[in-house]
Amino acid sequence: MDKTVQPKKPETLPRKASRDARRLQLIESTILTIGRCGYAKTTLTEVANTAGLSHGLINFHFKTKEQLLVDTLLFIAQEYRDNWVKAIETAPDAPAARLDAMIRADFNDVVFTPDRLAAWCAFWGEAQSRPIYQEMCGANDREYARILEETSVALVNEGGYGVDGIDAARVIRILLEGIWLDQITGNNRYSAEVAMRTAFTAVAALFPRHFSPDGLRVPGPAG
Repeated sequence: MDKTVQPKKPETLPRKASRDARRLQLIESTILTIGRCGYAKTTLTEVANTAGLSHGLINFHFKTKEQLLVDTLLFIAQEYRDNWVKAIETAPDAPAARLDAMIRADFNDVVFTPDRLAAWCAFWGEAQSRPIYQEMCGANDREYARILEETSVALVNEGGYGVDGIDAARVIRILLEGIWLDQITGNNRYSAEVAMRTAFTAVAALFPRHFSPDGLRVPGPAG
């Protein structure tokens, strides 16, 4: 039976943990706190409570709330990029296989968790974070859009589909973002498996000879 994805919990570290390990613990705690309290109500005290650490220890690593939030945004942005880049680097060298890998990457348990989704939604929706997001993460978004467009155009050319490849890529990108948003704002959360099938159902409508609602079609034997 499908189960909805569960939040990650920050790792409990020994008292003498390294500086990098402690910063990562605090960033993970910030992600959880944003999901529970929202962007505006996330404070250093709330993060300390989530992490089970003192307020003073947070101040040692992050001088201000703004610094902590910026570093958290940069962390999840890099985590997201690393996730989809790894997916396409390990996929077979064919447009449909690359597209399949990019879509599946959006629903694995590295990034598709309630706390990650809530944090992304909070950063997207918070007006004061948008200039920071564009400055720090805009290049990642443009790279993703470019590769998705190139992959979609190549697949249209390969399959002789009567759609515009750029338009198809835009539909897929908006679809994936919409599914993530639906997980936060919808009343009926569903599993990663259901979310991925939803995405592939739409992709199969664009590229029916390469995709089904279950994902990439496996070619049958020649003959």
